[in-house]
Amino acid sequence: VTHSIPACIGSVTINSKQLDNESPVSIFAVNKCYVTVQDGTFFDGSGFAALVREGYKVRSDVNITLEFRTTAAHGVLLGISSAKVDAIGLEIVNGKVLFHVNNGAGRLTATYEPRGTNSLCDGKWHKLQANKSKHHISLIIDGNLVQTDNPYIQSTSADTNNPIYVGGYPADVKQNCLTSKSSFHGCLRNLVLTKGQQAELFDFSRAFDLRGVFPHSCPGAEH
Repeated sequence: VTHSIPACIGSVTINSKQLDNESPVSIFAVNKCYVTVQDGTFFDGSGFAALVREGYKVRSDVNITLEFRTTAAHGVLLGISSAKVDAIGLEIVNGKVLFHVNNGAGRLTATYEPRGTNSLCDGKWHKLQANKSKHHISLIIDGNLVQTDNPYIQSTSADTNNPIYVGGYPADVKQNCLTSKSSFHGCLRNLVLTKGQQAELFDFSRAFDLRGVFPHSCPGAEH
């Protein structure tokens, strides 16, 4: 067995002596146990998950769906960026959700701003769908649609061949369609990227790089 167990372990005794797990000599990728847990992946606000090491090609069309839960007003949700300007990005900035796309001719943004006292940062689950279809982009949050006009109608393809960064990204990685550097703090689940009829559900435990991310469970409520 070469991987860690996704579980809580407590009250370990060796030769009748209980181990002190409150002050370990060293610790790596171990979080505290929660009284109540939910399905999903917990991001502690310090890092990111990196998926598809060989590179993800956005090209002309992609549909992204995910659910998020947070109490923070800022945080990167997802970024795929080429070394040029072509890129897509999803982020929470000042409690708004922004979906950015650059097909090479310029950045385009769809912004969802919750109305009145409604908040996306209330610690409850919210459903997000971000769609890029050639030069059209749209954002649906909890069933509310936002679309934006695109003056760059000749430019239709985001030519990326780069990893998908979720919840943040390394300092040495360029992200052309993200304005925030803040790592996401909260929970994500059901991340699906669909191209045509092909839908891919991403399992964070299979990420090639995980920092500050706990893929198997979320605390039942933010502490």
